[in-house]
Amino acid sequence: MYHLMIKTSFAAAHNLINYQGDCENLHGHNWRVEVTVAARELDKAGLGIDFKVLKKKTKELLSELDHKYLNDLAPFQEASPSSENISRYLFQRLSGELDNENVTVERVNVWESENACASYSRD
Repeated sequence: MYHLMIKTSFAAAHNLINYQGDCENLHGHNWRVEVTVAARELDKAGLGIDFKVLKKKTKELLSELDHKYLNDLAPFQEASPSSENISRYLFQRLSGELDNENVTVERVNVWESENACASYSRD
């Protein structure tokens, strides 16, 4: 099994719902996102998936979040836009776009700061 990962980022504001503390107030992050996919086989060019395709699909999805107030977006109307819920949302959307008989999204890490990360994975 081959594993490929890309790193990218977006900026957005949010406030946590049902949270007792400072993060209940409006604030923002420069979020870093890591997407890991697994590939069973390599194509004729020796690739599991072209990084260009993985970056493009991820960038398209992140453009829906970039420079937005996450609480206003449909996916976070019912679920607080925590790093955990953002990682699950990105995982599910990217899986729907990329998963096939050869490639599967394995993990999405969402970093809200240099020292704090949440992940959602197939495991």
